[in-house]
Amino acid sequence: MTKKEDHIALFIDCDNISHRSIEGIINELSKYGIVNIRQAYGNWTKDNLKNWEDKLLEFAIKPIQQFDYSKNKNATDILMTIDAIDLLHTKDIDAFAFATSDSDFTPVVMRVQAEGIKVFGFGEKKTPKPFMAACSQFIFTEKLMKGEAAQGSEPIDVMQAPVKKSGKEMRSDTWLVNVLRTAVEQTMDEDGWANLANIGQYINNSTSFSPINFGYKKLSNLINEIDLFDVYVDEDSKQMSIRNKRFY
Repeated sequence: MTKKEDHIALFIDCDNISHRSIEGIINELSKYGIVNIRQAYGNWTKDNLKNWEDKLLEFAIKPIQQFDYSKNKNATDILMTIDAIDLLHTKDIDAFAFATSDSDFTPVVMRVQAEGIKVFGFGEKKTPKPFMAACSQFIFTEKLMKGEAAQGSEPIDVMQAPVKKSGKEMRSDTWLVNVLRTAVEQTMDEDGWANLANIGQYINNSTSFSPINFGYKKLSNLINEIDLFDVYVDEDSKQMSIRNKRFY
């Protein structure tokens, strides 16, 4: 039988990720394939992981127990790394995902990438830049979280109302502007037009960028809002192309 969908392995560092973000993480990964391996790591004897218990059952996540062998040392990181490398060589995995805000996982992400396998990263905005940069795509969990209202009331769905950055705010983000302009320059034709699909592919191959971090579900919506490019949509194919306003 041929495999119809990509298989994704998700590793969750429960010491460094909120239980409120897991639904958003799985929903996001489901856009790219089946999250058929879901493993959550932590010392489950500790009270600070109690909020995770219901989530493990709800989303069919396998808990992996790891005791703290010594003070101020996180054995969970080592076990996650070992399991990830084992899967890399023993299972047919198309993509890995690491949910953590810990930069200690940067080497294992780079190792997986070296095998030509995409790595999705999920973590808080405080996540060190080396880990974010090592991932194929990195998404802030604050953009995916389901908030919790007062006891007895309905949950607040933060994902339904993401905070979108304005065009002005995004134009002041030097990193973002450089990413977009470089992608256009590298994929444009002789007239300066670049197909949005090619731009998205170039960005995915070269950075950890995700439009979700700026409050947009699609790159096309972000492009329209940032107002740095001329936009053309083909009437027949409905494909979008853009061109740098600075030069035309």
